[in-house]
Amino acid sequence: MATKVRPLNDKVLIERAKAEDKTKGGIILPDSSKEKPKEGKIVAVGQGRIAENGERIGFQVKAGDRVLFKSYAGTDVKIDGKDYILMSEEEVLAVIE
Repeated sequence: MATKVRPLNDKVLIERAKAEDKTKGGIILPDSSKEKPKEGKIVAVGQGRIAENGERIGFQVKAGDRVLFKSYAGTDVKIDGKDYILMSEEEVLAVIE
């Protein structure tokens, strides 16, 4: 049974894209030298940030969007054996269309 996760407030849950196994020249990379991709797919979003006046501010991203994010953004979490990143929406840089 899969666990359902609902991020709080302005947080998003992202499944990171897989790292490349080979360089463009065909050299196979060991796990220790693979760079973590700065791209992923949004799995879940919270309800939005709360403004100073108490109103909720909606998200610019939604579940299913492919996004780019900062290199050291968020917190790595493991849910049901899969690796995810939990971060604020402000750490998301762009949506890939």
